[in-house]
Amino acid sequence: MYGVCGCCGALRPRYKRLVDNIFPEDHEDGLVKANMEKLTFYALSAPEKLDRIGAYLSERLSRDVARHRYGHVCIAMEALDQLLMACHCQSINLFVESFLKMVAKLLESEKPNLQILGTNSFVKFANIEEDTPSYHRSYDFFVSRFSEMCHSSHDDIEIKTKIRMAGIKGLQGVVRKTVNDELQANIWDPQHMDKIVPSLLYNLQHVEETESRSPSPLQTTEKEKENPAELAERCLRELLGRAAYGNIKNAIKPVLMHLDNHSLWEPNIFAVRCFKIIMYSIQPQHSHLVIQQLLGHLDANSKSAATVRAGIVEVLSEAAVIAATGSVGPTVLEVFNTLLRQLRLSIDYELTGSYDSAINIGTKIIKEHEERKFQEAVIKTIGSFASTLPTYQRSEVMLFIMSKVPIPSLHHPPDALKSGDNRNRLIQIMLLKSLLQVSMVFQCSNMLTALPSSFLDPLLSPVLMDDDEIRLFVLEILICLMDRHENRHKFSSISTVPDIAVFNLKVDKCSRPDTLFMKKHSQQLYRHIYLSCGDPGNMQAHYTALYGLLVMISVELATEEVVVDLIRLVLAVQELALNNEDNLPGYNRCSLHALCAAYLNLISQLTTVPAFCQHIHEVIEMRKKNAPYLLPEDVFNEKPRWSKNVDYLDTELLFLQSKISEVLGGSGYNSDRLSTPYVPQLTDEDRLSKRKSIGETISLQVEVESRNSPEKEERAPAEEITFETLKNAIVDSVAVEEQERERRRQVVEKFQKAPFEEIAAHCGARATLLQSKLNQIFELTIRPPPSPSGTITAAYGQPQSHSIPVYEMKFPDLCVY
Repeated sequence: MYGVCGCCGALRPRYKRLVDNIFPEDHEDGLVKANMEKLTFYALSAPEKLDRIGAYLSERLSRDVARHRYGHVCIAMEALDQLLMACHCQSINLFVESFLKMVAKLLESEKPNLQILGTNSFVKFANIEEDTPSYHRSYDFFVSRFSEMCHSSHDDIEIKTKIRMAGIKGLQGVVRKTVNDELQANIWDPQHMDKIVPSLLYNLQHVEETESRSPSPLQTTEKEKENPAELAERCLRELLGRAAYGNIKNAIKPVLMHLDNHSLWEPNIFAVRCFKIIMYSIQPQHSHLVIQQLLGHLDANSKSAATVRAGIVEVLSEAAVIAATGSVGPTVLEVFNTLLRQLRLSIDYELTGSYDSAINIGTKIIKEHEERKFQEAVIKTIGSFASTLPTYQRSEVMLFIMSKVPIPSLHHPPDALKSGDNRNRLIQIMLLKSLLQVSMVFQCSNMLTALPSSFLDPLLSPVLMDDDEIRLFVLEILICLMDRHENRHKFSSISTVPDIAVFNLKVDKCSRPDTLFMKKHSQQLYRHIYLSCGDPGNMQAHYTALYGLLVMISVELATEEVVVDLIRLVLAVQELALNNEDNLPGYNRCSLHALCAAYLNLISQLTTVPAFCQHIHEVIEMRKKNAPYLLPEDVFNEKPRWSKNVDYLDTELLFLQSKISEVLGGSGYNSDRLSTPYVPQLTDEDRLSKRKSIGETISLQVEVESRNSPEKEERAPAEEITFETLKNAIVDSVAVEEQERERRRQVVEKFQKAPFEEIAAHCGARATLLQSKLNQIFELTIRPPPSPSGTITAAYGQPQSHSIPVYEMKFPDLCVY
């Protein structure tokens, strides 16, 4: 009976008859719209029949596919699309299951047209917001199939392009359908991301690079919309834009794996483009997660080729610039620690010529070149990161980098650095280069913050080292840190300009914190500048840097006292070149005279004292006539002209301290201080002089306290006086007198030549020590008698004896007669 009903159209169920009626006799006529309206009305009136309608349509579509009746297949899919758009009842889930089966059937077909037809239907379905959730629907097949379509290699280029675009649209539909539905399978799982992201990158990769490409999404023309690369980029942006905090890692890891598998780190044009897209697409607060992923990938590739590591670091640099608008994250020092660690590893690879510490001479030259490129990329990246940080974090970064520099100090004594000198030197150079990159982007109005003692002391230590390159880096770092008005580029060359107005200098009044900084560190800076001037290994770049540093102090930190000290310092440098106690070559001596001329020419115009300017101008003019080799225009040239005979110079060729003291003293400057020659305080190890004095002071205080401690009652045994003791005392008395006489001479010389600040500090320390001694003596000698009423508590909780007159004392009854 059932078979009979199936053969007779009038006896079939109504929904089947309505479905059959939408198909025309000739498929070219298309969907019968009137009958389709009836079917839609019936589905809306009887929602419980919707699942049967879907099942029947699926059955017919499968039969038509098998019979190659593709016209009817298109009609069936059009009907399904209209039913999906019209019906949003609670029973639509079963209908959707039938719909997805039909889409899967089309996608499994080998016909490109059917694949594209199924994809288009799925995209329409993905844009529908369902009223009821689905707990059991799976899209694993669609992710796999659409990813496979993205990698289509059809012989026909036009068909291949259409299939790939259909695959990209399908992946986009899957993402839209599942990304915000917690009940669906998590699209961010690695099993899905490992298929979606590489498929998009594969299509993004196969596009001709344009010279100027904006990383932000722009309006595209219709022709560009037909491009799989443009479509893949939009899809990738949408995917990353929907990524939550916990999903960034799963989305970035496939990108890194794709770049590894296809060797796209060298050249890294495509890698940079990918991460620009990523950084501009994700939420700004998630930027540091991408940075951490790149850092971790760099660590994972520590033993990869230098070109690969350089590509990763360059991508990291580009990402850091974009991350400036967001957040680099709380682990700033971790970022720099990773980069510095890679820098040290690269130096080891360069020295050994192998990644496993085994010497391989055959490839060492190539690897040296590659490692140098990688090191430069790391240094550039450090600068990029530093430019994204606030000022206080840049200060921390500079301290952190400085702590990694192996320089002679209490923690790194000179003997400890002798082993592995070449490695230590390379590390010093690379870290100082990194520090220079950070200092170039450092802007701070307070020099006490920019150059604290914990940073300035170790930074100045390499100035006295024998390595010319290291000393030059330190001078350039100091110039960058002091330059707060972009003046340093105006003094990239040394010259005696008649009018410094051409420089258009930006000069502000020295602030109170800067004045305190100079009072605290000026003598230290002057000493290192003076000693650096006397180094025989100085080249033109060193004198240019020394000149720039003197100018920066004059422009940024100048007070009347600082100007006087700088003039004294430069005149001492002139005496250094004249006396030549260090046996400097002729070029160095001429360079020092030229340096003094250039600086005094500038400072005289800054002070605007006419007599001072006239004296400097007269000396310069005299040098132009009789000794041009003492001027920077001749010495600091591509072909320097200098003279070996500079032992005896006429007075008219020199800047006279007496004349300068006279003319500046008449304008209100401290003439007594100007007339006192500058003499730096030198020790055996000048780098550690300050720390040694601190250590000795602490040990002396501890010794004094231990000797005066009331708890220490043990006394040293008295020395036995014998004939030999008396004899030695008489013999040694002459030597003791000589030592005392020499000590007195040094004290007198110190008070005659030392700067006022050092004398005041020395006397202040002695006065403090004397006062503490007097207080101890007073406590021991003028102690009040014990009081029968006990003690009282003084300020700060310390017991204090309280003396009571005899007539106020209360005696016990036994004492009363």
